[in-house]
Amino acid sequence: MLRFPKALAAAALVLNALLYGVSWWPFRALQAYGLHPLWATAIIYAVSVLFLLLLRPRAWRGLMRHPMLWFLVLASGLTNVGFNWAITVGDVVRVVLLFYLMPAWVVLLAWPLLGERPTAGSIARLVLALAGVVIVLKTPASPWPVPESLADGLALMGGFCFALTNILLRKLNQTPSESRMLAMFGGGAVMASAAALIGMGFGVVSSLPAPALDWAGLALLISFAFLAGNLSLQYGAAHLSASATSLIMLSEVVFASVSSVLVGAGELSLRTLLGGGLILLASLLSVVNFDKR
Repeated sequence: MLRFPKALAAAALVLNALLYGVSWWPFRALQAYGLHPLWATAIIYAVSVLFLLLLRPRAWRGLMRHPMLWFLVLASGLTNVGFNWAITVGDVVRVVLLFYLMPAWVVLLAWPLLGERPTAGSIARLVLALAGVVIVLKTPASPWPVPESLADGLALMGGFCFALTNILLRKLNQTPSESRMLAMFGGGAVMASAAALIGMGFGVVSSLPAPALDWAGLALLISFAFLAGNLSLQYGAAHLSASATSLIMLSEVVFASVSSVLVGAGELSLRTLLGGGLILLASLLSVVNFDKR
């Protein structure tokens, strides 16, 4: 039987996966109020940054002492830009599956950034995951397996940046934890704001709507939910092994898929099920082999 601290840690990770797995709903609700997902992301993470600085006012000093944290700002920020925008405008199931191609990107990035040469097993998992992506993206009307929508491209970009974020967290594990968290929250605010302004210039992102209690209250609620999710992740990851953490975090796919299909925001086609199954199998194999790499 699990000891209480481990059970609590597992519950914290499940809470994190649940919050992020159903995050598509509040983002779509905010879009219905006229708030583009990029502006929503910027506001949500700006509130989180303010709250974090109230609790850890010296967290910003780490960004000055460790310039590499600015790469974490960039990678984490683009992760949120890609994922939050994609789940708002695309099929949630496809978006989550394409986003969770992350283990495949890790294989490609870990060699140049961490010096970890790919093993035969990691290459096999990479091929498995890429085969899943080909099945998901290849439609009868398309001669090549290419992203068929903005959401597909954003999901792939977000997953790549998520893999880069995880590698940078490993590379920067000696930096202050509050500074890493500030970099991640700050990245969400800064990069989403920059992307929104650029998008406005090209006419693909709407301007901020007039202040209203409805959308402002919901955005504030999501901010605290994301903050709680990140704190839960920090606690859970600190009390469980990396393999156990990764395995539990895959439940986000289940929460996102089930919730979106139930309300018609996602579709489980045969192609998606087959390709998604290969992607998830590659992720599971990477978890099982985590301690052997």
